[in-house]
Amino acid sequence: MMKGFLNRDRFLNILENVNIWDVVIIGGGATGLGIALDSSSRGYKTLLLEQSDFSKATSSRSTKLVHGGIRYLAQGNIRLVYEALQERGFLLRNAPHLVKKQKFIIPVFNWKMGIMYWTGLKLYEWLSGSLSFGKSKFLSKYEIVRNFPEIRSEELKGGIVYYDGQFDDARLAINLAQTCVQKGGTLLNYFQVKSLLKKVGNKISGVVACDLETQKKYSIYSKIVINATGVFSDSISRMDESACPIFIKPSQGTHIVLDKSFFSSSNAIVIPKTTDGRVLFCVPWYDHVLVGTTDTFLEKSVLEPKPLEEEIDFILQTFNRYFVLHTKKSDILSAFSGLRPLFVPNNSYSTKTKDISRSHKLMISSSGLISVIGGKWTTYRKMAEDTVNKAIEIGKLNKMPSVTKNLKIYGSYSSYKSQNYHWNKYGEDEYHIKTLIDKNPLLGVSLISKDSSYYYYTEAEVVWMVRYEMARTIEDVLARRFRLLFLNAKKAIDIAPRVAALMAKELSRDEKWEKSQVAGFKKLAMQYYYPAV
Repeated sequence: MMKGFLNRDRFLNILENVNIWDVVIIGGGATGLGIALDSSSRGYKTLLLEQSDFSKATSSRSTKLVHGGIRYLAQGNIRLVYEALQERGFLLRNAPHLVKKQKFIIPVFNWKMGIMYWTGLKLYEWLSGSLSFGKSKFLSKYEIVRNFPEIRSEELKGGIVYYDGQFDDARLAINLAQTCVQKGGTLLNYFQVKSLLKKVGNKISGVVACDLETQKKYSIYSKIVINATGVFSDSISRMDESACPIFIKPSQGTHIVLDKSFFSSSNAIVIPKTTDGRVLFCVPWYDHVLVGTTDTFLEKSVLEPKPLEEEIDFILQTFNRYFVLHTKKSDILSAFSGLRPLFVPNNSYSTKTKDISRSHKLMISSSGLISVIGGKWTTYRKMAEDTVNKAIEIGKLNKMPSVTKNLKIYGSYSSYKSQNYHWNKYGEDEYHIKTLIDKNPLLGVSLISKDSSYYYYTEAEVVWMVRYEMARTIEDVLARRFRLLFLNAKKAIDIAPRVAALMAKELSRDEKWEKSQVAGFKKLAMQYYYPAV
């Protein structure tokens, strides 16, 4: 077995044979996976536990941007933007198979605003320094219309083009897990932490966790425990009686996905000033267009947030204000929501979530529990480095430097490059998946009968995802590995039975499991299939 493949049985065997870990991380999103990679690449004995699938919650529901955050400049948060732009450059260098430079255009309808945008974008470009993605420049009205034939041009003056990054969030999560394993880390999904273990002096010495597939409980001992559970951080904090309170203000971001006929450009567009003062992005993504996001305060965090009626209305109304094709709810192929774990000092809630800083915070309780709160995908590596530095101090680990700034992410090594966007995201694993098809041509059959460049998914990929990427449910495959649930919920429902059959064979599950999986997935997918709601 190649080093870097994810195999749950092997990881369970390792778990049962390790007496004490250096670092245990709770949470398998961007933050937890980044910490696991930083820790394992420094040589520490590292275990990550995720109660669901990797990137199940917030980390698979982003706007798919690797960016500094142009709107943070307007807030005067220069430090956050500078840090994010540096990290953006490192990500492009270390994961070129997943991160790409993307051209963004801001339409200008008012010369005064145009000058302000131009000044801000030049600062944005300057802050990126040698890691710049490209120079911003002004475009005429004619050039804007040529780029975006669907745009309303009546009051259009021109526009400004600038460059940022785009990526597949859930695929990067899988690749981070694989890189971690290459460096000696151990990761387990569907493994829920139930309580914290403590020794004399009320110091944390590990966790009690349950394998949700077998219901077997494990007492796992560790020198340091890190809470990287994002919007659910307070649930772990409550297990630690000595922990200081963690105040999370969950902010829901909703996106809709449309057919590319509504937005034919290969360039992205930024609507810089919406009615709620936020930026709205329209971004080409896997031959579709992703439009979002909202910023809606919620009272509590949930694993599967649902788009709100008013959020969908807001996105459609804003989109239709700028584009001539009238888009309706029935045109939405998929709608999904994610929760941002916004840290609020001393529970002093701001009335507007957009005003809360996206910077990450480290909190250390008297028992030694480290909780990392806030942040965003682009800065995951820096968040991880800061967290492991603190873990070394708290856990009295042998001091080793971080190496992730120049560490290539799994999948980026391959010289086997495909021009097809579908295959390119696999990086070096494209070769291995196609080898499966060479050995058994039947696995090359498309899961969707009327094949198109839109939805080219093979049976071989499902087999691969179960064997080597730890996919355990239909949702794992269709939501986070294929991304089909996020692109077209109805298509995902259509192929669920075939995916279940392939997975059942690989996982040695019975027909009852298949039926249960299909029924459960269909119920979930209907939350994404907005026209049916």
